[in-house]
Amino acid sequence: MTQSLAPLRALLIDMDGVLWVGNQTLPGVAAFFAFLQEHRIRYVLVSNNATRRADSIVERLRGAGIPAATQNVLTSADATPRWMQQQLPDLKRAFVIGETALVQALSDAHIEIVRQDADAVVVGLDRHVNYEKLKRAALEIRRGAKFIATNTDRTLPTEEGLTPGAGSIVAALVAATDVAPLVIGKPARPMFQLALEITGTSPQETAMLGDRLDTDIDGAAQVGLKTILVLTGVSTRAEAEKNHHKPDFIFDDLTALQEAWTETY
Repeated sequence: MTQSLAPLRALLIDMDGVLWVGNQTLPGVAAFFAFLQEHRIRYVLVSNNATRRADSIVERLRGAGIPAATQNVLTSADATPRWMQQQLPDLKRAFVIGETALVQALSDAHIEIVRQDADAVVVGLDRHVNYEKLKRAALEIRRGAKFIATNTDRTLPTEEGLTPGAGSIVAALVAATDVAPLVIGKPARPMFQLALEITGTSPQETAMLGDRLDTDIDGAAQVGLKTILVLTGVSTRAEAEKNHHKPDFIFDDLTALQEAWTETY
């Protein structure tokens, strides 16, 4: 690798496939975060998961020996109302397809949850979605409500295998309305911009650390971030070599990344 890790002052870190796989925390995680703390490298954990908020993620991180705080975590459930407040402040009423975390995050942002006459239709993963919800959402979008997707992940990895993700619900509404949504989560730009606001760093001194080419690497590269792929999750080295946006760095795991980064000090 011709580039150096030395200039990096901050990381945006994906979780599934980077810190853990399912319920199993990956090796070297606690040591890696101790390294970040020792060298004062800022970080934000970014997740497309719209069924969890920052506080529940922090609880799991602390269980893995990582002393994170809620300000170090940005899920699409929290990012969506934050983006709406910043960029679309006139949207005050939302019809929601989503679970408790998303509904609570929108309510905490003083966005009223309604059944009709919504300013926006906000869609995340909803494991209790039904035809009535889809019908109501489609009618609201066709009436002129802004269509906002927390993320467009088509699948959700589970112990049973790949199951439908939020993107599957979004796709149904696109088919029913012929309207493309504003997307908040990776690989769309809003998630990265919100995370950079938290780190207070420029794209040139910040890297996205992830395991997926399509969301983590491609999205980050498009906004000018450095990119680090670890091979503990979805994407492989062979796939990375063929990808349009080749990662700036590829490591087998967090331990290998930490060892290479340590050599720059």
